[in-house]
Amino acid sequence: MDDEIIRRQMAGEFFDWLEIFTHLILLVLLCFTFVFRFVTVDGDSMAPTLRSGDHLCIQLLGCQAEAGDIVVLAPEGERGHLLIKRVIATGGQTVDIDFETHEVWVDGKLLEEPYLAEPTLLQADVHFPVTVPEGHLFVMGDNRNISLDSRNTGIGMPDARRVVGKALLRLSPSTGWID
Repeated sequence: MDDEIIRRQMAGEFFDWLEIFTHLILLVLLCFTFVFRFVTVDGDSMAPTLRSGDHLCIQLLGCQAEAGDIVVLAPEGERGHLLIKRVIATGGQTVDIDFETHEVWVDGKLLEEPYLAEPTLLQADVHFPVTVPEGHLFVMGDNRNISLDSRNTGIGMPDARRVVGKALLRLSPSTGWID
């Protein structure tokens, strides 16, 4: 009789642990479906901040892109392809780039950009100054001279609704929060 009680207690304990484990797996799946996502950087347009092959954890929910944020964008018409860029300006702001002095100005204020690989030389086909339409973003790569970004009409100023998420954490090669 005592053996039977012990077996029932062990079975009950096993099913308690199984229930906890199942809930934990469901919670993790929900988090990585609706709250966080992992992406891999493809290309060096964000160097030295991010390099090709870096793995990022991005925030999906409650992601309101602001100037200075590194965002992951889903370009219109390009299924599966993602862009990773830094937000320079948001709707209603005016961007001006002086290609002689290599300075970027937003609303008449010079941007402090310690994250740049080198001075901004590549002009592309957008004429400055430009005002960002409401609900859109002006984005640029940190490696400005190889980055295809809002200075090019092919990318343009993406709709803010195209933001998939905001970069939070670099997981490799070195782990760290992204500023």
